[in-house]
Amino acid sequence: MTLWHLAARTDAPATGSEAERIAGALLNSVVGGSSEGSATSRRRARFHTLTVQDVRPLTADAIEVTFAVPDDLAGEFDYLAGQHVALRTELDGHEVRRSYSLCRPPRRSSGAASGPSGATVSVAIKRDQGGRFSTWAQSGLHAGDRLDVMSPQGTFTSALAALDEAHVAGIAAGSGITPLMALAATVLSRSESSRFTLVYTNRRATDVMFLDDLADLKDRYPTRFAVHHVLTREQRSAPLLSGRIDEQRLRGILDALVLPATVDEWFLCGPFDLVQLCRDTLADIGVESGHVRYELFTTGEPGQERPEAGRPVEVREDEPVRTIEFTLDGQSGSVETPISANESILNAALRVRPDVPFACAGGVCGTCRARLVDGSVTMTENYALEQDELDRGYVLTCQSHPTSERVVVDYDV
Repeated sequence: MTLWHLAARTDAPATGSEAERIAGALLNSVVGGSSEGSATSRRRARFHTLTVQDVRPLTADAIEVTFAVPDDLAGEFDYLAGQHVALRTELDGHEVRRSYSLCRPPRRSSGAASGPSGATVSVAIKRDQGGRFSTWAQSGLHAGDRLDVMSPQGTFTSALAALDEAHVAGIAAGSGITPLMALAATVLSRSESSRFTLVYTNRRATDVMFLDDLADLKDRYPTRFAVHHVLTREQRSAPLLSGRIDEQRLRGILDALVLPATVDEWFLCGPFDLVQLCRDTLADIGVESGHVRYELFTTGEPGQERPEAGRPVEVREDEPVRTIEFTLDGQSGSVETPISANESILNAALRVRPDVPFACAGGVCGTCRARLVDGSVTMTENYALEQDELDRGYVLTCQSHPTSERVVVDYDV
């Protein structure tokens, strides 16, 4: 998925202006946790250099990129279906980071390039209009290339303790199919009685990513996997599946094809308007918010620059400053930030520790999370932290601005 990730509370208000303000962002939300093991726990986000094993075309403007994971890094790349990774490279002399959902269920392959273990991770990259990284990847990324890949992150994962008899439903648009591919395959393979219903909307049939893979899932699980393609700019035989999904069409699809009363868990992934429509409609028909997980994305304006690293800030001798102290990997650091600069903790910390973790620098992925030990801050945006994390003092350092003379944060907690 060619988008920025951010975790959002499902009870957070969402508006159109808010969506426009988060241009270039992906909203990644989950209520509750998963019981599937250590891959769900927040780990220290670290980049590791991996080799591209394969680049596979999906559509005219989308590719699947598979990375080989060596044996000594296998534990770093354990993941759950629905999680994402950040990719990092240098383009035109500038560091570029982008986050992409993992599109395959956790698995091992027999490819020789991945070493004896055969471990791999795969992402789908769709070209964004004006997108620097996604445009480069379509023609500039090849098998054998090496790229920095961050250890998997994210909580867009199933919270069901058991999948027996479970009915999971997904609604996706465009590249929003990426995490749902991994989720659907996982749900169906881990129980002989689970079901997955997918509603997938695109403009045209040629825009459908993973078309063959979806057909393979249908062949493998003919009675337990249902996929309904909605095309907005092509006529289908069923009027219900032709045209833009508005409230009337969505309610018709839910009533006739999905049957909400039978669904145990919902996954929504697509542009803001569609995801918000689905959330509102599901709430209106009585679906509890705790059963709904969503990822929201918007590509923003064509050619819009996305934050890659901290901006330079000059500290003048006669200027009042605030002091930021932080702990990272057991080592303490300190930096002064001018009050007039209104600088984020992340931006300031990057000036003295280039390895401070972040993936988007836009308040979107939660990678820069740290615990506020002393002092006070204000957060510009928060879409990555659940209320219980806020209650325990965690902040997003990329969005946190000091409001006290001294602020102390701990990345290691």
